[in-house]
Amino acid sequence: MASSPLTSSPSDRPARPNLVFRRLRGQRSPAEFAAAIRRAGLEIGEQVSCDARYIGRVEAGEIRCPNYAYERVFLHMFPGRTLTDLGFAPRSSVRGRRARDVEHAPLTRTTNPAHATSETSGACEPYTPQNPYDPHNPHDTYEESDVLRRAFMTGGGATVAAASLGPVGLALDATAAQRPVHRAGASDAGALEEAVRRIRLLDDRHGADGLYRRAAAPLRAAYTLLDAGATRQTTADRLYSGAGELAISVGWLAHDSGRFDDARSHYAEALATARMTGDPGLEAHAFCNTAFLARDAGRPREAVRAAQAAQRVARPVGSARLMSLLSLREAGGWAGLADRVGCEQALVRAQAFFERGPSDTDPEWMSFYGEAELEGLEAQCWSTLGDWPRAARHARRAAELQDPHFTRNIALYTAELADDLARGGRPDEAAVAGMRVLDLLEEVQSSRVQTMLAATARVLLPHRRASGVSAFLDRHAASPRMT
Repeated sequence: MASSPLTSSPSDRPARPNLVFRRLRGQRSPAEFAAAIRRAGLEIGEQVSCDARYIGRVEAGEIRCPNYAYERVFLHMFPGRTLTDLGFAPRSSVRGRRARDVEHAPLTRTTNPAHATSETSGACEPYTPQNPYDPHNPHDTYEESDVLRRAFMTGGGATVAAASLGPVGLALDATAAQRPVHRAGASDAGALEEAVRRIRLLDDRHGADGLYRRAAAPLRAAYTLLDAGATRQTTADRLYSGAGELAISVGWLAHDSGRFDDARSHYAEALATARMTGDPGLEAHAFCNTAFLARDAGRPREAVRAAQAAQRVARPVGSARLMSLLSLREAGGWAGLADRVGCEQALVRAQAFFERGPSDTDPEWMSFYGEAELEGLEAQCWSTLGDWPRAARHARRAAELQDPHFTRNIALYTAELADDLARGGRPDEAAVAGMRVLDLLEEVQSSRVQTMLAATARVLLPHRRASGVSAFLDRHAASPRMT
């Protein structure tokens, strides 16, 4: 009698914690270790979107073997060691099981090799077994599902050209869009979460403008998966959370590229998703971005109310860093209302929460929020209140503190510095900062930064005779604009 396929299914085997990897992390928090991995990746030209959740999955044994990009980074970080030395299973044992299962499965279609991901290119299986609804199907043990692989990962490379962002491949292809979607499994949830990380990583490096036009199809694919249903409740929870986070990410791309109406719609969609599923972390994130959008759109009172609502729902999350960021969102609203006292009180709360330090409860989307962002947001508050010297001090410190990985933020803080210096009567220093922003705009596509720099150029026009100002104005006038 043939043995049941369930007895050999990898999904039935309890995950074995990776204690070796945990020891390698040492005293660092998961977020700090993730940051170290991202930096190591940049040293060898790999852009891995590692965060605290990924570290947790590795240490819990959920990721038995990393993809090739992570493998190169880990071996760079720990020279002389193999994957097994780092506590991972041999790649052959992970890949080989699926290959054997597929060999005996009914064949239904051929996968176009052109659609293979960068991880599996040249080694992916050409067929998919029937009955994709089976929760024990070996296909569900992988990090990318068929639909979301095409939606998010097709053609991804280690280097993305800032001018075109062509290799991102965020569009859902016609074949995947027309094919019936199976009930979502853990692999679909994993692919969705990875897509959100990938969008955030690319935004950090290149800005929103080149990404937003490509982001609508992945979001539709995510909500298609929600409509299809999930094999398990835990998977459904991950899908709803992932879809909400993706809506916020797409909303941010719209927001940062000046499409405020689109951004408001996406944030509202995320907020509705959070409330349907009772997810306080997602709800706080949606309110956080709504407050930021309201400030930028000239609705400061709405910004204050949204930030206060975010703080109420965020308390059960238990993250001091999240409360710090939300207090800064409130401060931005008070500054827009010209309420200096309310702004200063919110800034004091933000600093006090921040000084409590990071924790394991910090949401993964907050990887951008460190001392540099704290300084940058405070600079924006003082700028709004017209205190240019104070704003310039904080903006300069923000640019100096920012991790080089966050190219877009360095450009933003430096543009803020240039504007504050120009309005504070220091045109020569403003021109120097403006030149640095123009250098960064060769890598970054951000309407926000370009708009700020254009305003600075207008302020500097009467000071053309000051040292360096004429050169800056001429170069700015000749620089290409986003369309």
